[in-house]
Order: sequence, then C-alpha cells, then structure tokens
Amino acid sequence: MKRKIAILGATGSIGKSTLDLVERSPDRFEVVAVTAATNTEALADIARRTGAKLAVVADEARLPDLQSRLAGTSCRAAAGEPALIEAASAEAELVIAAIVGCAGLTPAMAAVEAGRTVALANKEALVTAGKLMTGAAARAGATLLPVDSEHNAIFQCLAGSRKEDVSRIILTASGGPFRTASAETINAATPAQAIAHPNWSMGEKISVDSATLMNKGLELIEAHYLFGLPSERIEIVIHPQSVIHSMVEFVDGSVLAQLGSPDMRIPIAYALAWPERLETPAQRLDLAAVGRLDFEEPDLERFPALRLAREALERSGAAPIVLNAANEVAVASFLEGAIRFADIARIVEEALQESDFVTPRSMGDVLEIDRNTRERVESLMKVRCD
Repeated sequence: MKRKIAILGATGSIGKSTLDLVERSPDRFEVVAVTAATNTEALADIARRTGAKLAVVADEARLPDLQSRLAGTSCRAAAGEPALIEAASAEAELVIAAIVGCAGLTPAMAAVEAGRTVALANKEALVTAGKLMTGAAARAGATLLPVDSEHNAIFQCLAGSRKEDVSRIILTASGGPFRTASAETINAATPAQAIAHPNWSMGEKISVDSATLMNKGLELIEAHYLFGLPSERIEIVIHPQSVIHSMVEFVDGSVLAQLGSPDMRIPIAYALAWPERLETPAQRLDLAAVGRLDFEEPDLERFPALRLAREALERSGAAPIVLNAANEVAVASFLEGAIRFADIARIVEEALQESDFVTPRSMGDVLEIDRNTRERVESLMKVRCD
C-alpha cells in the first residue's frame, strides 16, 4: 500500500525537496494534505499535481484566492491554525513538519498527539518545547524522525544500538560563509554575504543562522531532546567540506559517521521510507574528488551564538524558548537591514540576561514566553536603533 503523507510547509525548501522525491515514486506515496504560509499559487499547483485532498493556507485572508485556484478539483481549501492542525492530524501516516519557526510548533504537536510518525524539519519545535513534545510522543506512541542532516546522520549511526553504549555524539558544522573571516569582516557582513552558504542551498533565515553558528546551537538543543544525552556529551566540530554529516562515538572507542553529498533529499528520503531506503537523484559521493576532510574547533569568540545556545540548554526551563525567539526577531531585522550582523548575538544575549526562566508546563506557556520575548526584543532593538 502507498504511504499516506502530509507536507506542512510544502512551498518551502524542505517541502519542495520532499515533493521532488515523492513525485519520483508515485507508487510508494500518496499526498493527502499540503500547507503553505501565504503562497496560494504554488500551493494550488502542488495540490493539483499531487491530488491532495486538503490544502491549507495559514493566512486566512488568502483563502478566497486558494478556493478560486482549486475550483473544479476534489481538493478542499481551508485556512488558519485550526485547519493547519487538521492537516497535521488527519489520515496521514507520515507528517513532514517543515513549517519554519514557532509557527510550526502547534501543528507539529498536533501530529505528535495524534500518534503519527513525524519527520521533524522544524528544529524550533524541539528547541522550544522539547520536553513537552517528547513526553507527548511517548504517551501517544508517536515516532519522531529527524530531517536535519546532522540529526538524521546520528539517527542512522545509532540504528540497532543501545543508548547505554553511546559515549558521545558529534555534530558537524560547515562553519558557514564567515568561517575564516576576521571579526571586523563579520561585524560588517551584509545580508547578501550572510545567506551565501558555501555548501548548502537553504532559505534565508536558516542561512543566516548557519553564518552565526546559531543553527548549530539550535541543533545542539534539538539533539539533547532527540537522543537523551546531556550537553557535555554533545560536541560540535567544524567540518568545512560538509561530507561527514555527524558522528557517534561508542563506549568501546568506535566512531561511526554518516557521509554523503550536501543534498537535503538524502535525509528527507531516509525519513520518507524509514525503516527502508528510497533511491534519490542526489550526486554520489566521490571521496577521491573530495581529496581531504578537515576539522576545526569552533571559535566561540567570533561566533558567540554557539556559546549562548549551550548556556540556554544547560539553564533549561524557558531559556531555549527565549534564545530561539530572540534570534528569530534579530535575524529578521538583520535581513531587513535594520541591525548589523554582529548585533544578532548581542541582542540574543541581552534577551537571555533579562529573562525569567520559569519552566513551561504547557504549549500555552511556551507560546506565551515566545510572544513576550519577541515583544521585549522588539523594544530592545528600538532602543538600539534610536
């Protein structure tokens, strides 16, 4: 039988890569629901191509346009958060959770609570609500499959192993476009320079996070909740070739690594077909052509975001929520040209210093902390800009 899937964030980079794989294997997958934030034209095209039964646009004002574009099809158009939750918890066996930022938190939790297999491409879900989400997964019998290349690599390396046999996990980072840049160059970086990732093709926000190394910091927190290891047993190493996607060290000293070309279709395919594998058109790895694999310690002076993320994980409670929310607001301001690149980490640190780290007990608490942090950071930046 075909595996029924829902794609939350179908018009984004992860969604597009997922669709590329699904449409290459129409005998294996049936798309039942697709969602987008605002792009009704692309969403309607995807729904028509895949035969999806439900198409949801987050922006309710765009519902009439989506309905018009889907006229004459059997696909139902809907809008708003309740419809996103419906798409996430409907009849799909596998939910691709790829809505960017905290906007994807509630739909991802809905899929978990419905007991679905959830392929998490939205790292913010575990960063901000990791304890709540893993607890809900345990109660509902849901399975969390990581789509981030690093966590997917660890998941592959851990196959068949016991947690007790793991000594540490090692997340690799490319180092981004400013890996060898001076502090002065980093401070003066433009949005165009920050989103020019040397290896991966990604959206603007995640590309900036890669440039600050905040992306790796968020992945550190995500790894803690996915694999149940404390901060001191999760290491980060700079690996500019992006060939080794992450590693696992076991108690006997053995280290397993997952290698591959820097193509997101590889980890997505693993999640789509798990526990089997799916053929992809990704370029095959040619180690002779690669020639060498380099590794470096991350520079926490030039890239303080990584230090802030580890501190947030170790403080726990609301700290990771504050970290994520402050970073999202700061990155958006940087992309708009309102602040400098180096201000991103400074603003995040100020937000962490001023926060009350009460432990969230519900999704409502998480969203309230997120909302309050965003308001506070907006005020911080207004003072900074004035």
